[in-house]
Amino acid sequence: MLQKCYAKNNSPEMIARVVRILEEGGVVILPTDTMYGFACHALKERAVERICRLKGIDPKKNNLSIICYDLGHISEYAKVDNATFKLMKHYLPGPFTFILNGTTRLPKIFRNRKEVGIRMPSSSFVRELASALGAPLMVSSLPLEEEDEMEYAMEPELMDEKWGDRIDLVIDGGIGGVEGSTVVDCTGSEPVLLRQGVGQFEE
Repeated sequence: MLQKCYAKNNSPEMIARVVRILEEGGVVILPTDTMYGFACHALKERAVERICRLKGIDPKKNNLSIICYDLGHISEYAKVDNATFKLMKHYLPGPFTFILNGTTRLPKIFRNRKEVGIRMPSSSFVRELASALGAPLMVSSLPLEEEDEMEYAMEPELMDEKWGDRIDLVIDGGIGGVEGSTVVDCTGSEPVLLRQGVGQFEE
């Protein structure tokens, strides 16, 4: 099922509809400021497990990421020292994932690795959705297909064709990108660039 969304001024009814799906443990595909990704209510462990199965990833071996709607919200789910807070304040909102040590507020599935990826995308729709939910979103980018099938990670109608019977909703924000966020590890004494993506990070 497809649901159109816009960069700004989405109807409260549409936001409420998506929030209901997430509160009931549903999984959606939505656009971020980088790529389209699977998303669910991050505090509902079975929904997180559904995304892991869809992507074929093991949460004991792969870091999981959440979207928070503002910087203040991040400290509930990750340990943030002053230097890291200043760093994130400089780069967020934006196409970055910061790896931090998680807190016990996150479900056990996140605590398997003790770390969590933190995102706060520049997409106002996604942040508005997280704010209306009152909880972080767990997000994971759509798996990129072979080059000749790349459009299945870019075009919402094709996403619906491929994933529609296994998820609850595809949110159509137009053609998506194919490059992920820039990933920065902040679990040590100095930030370390792990992956160069859309965001430009100055080490």
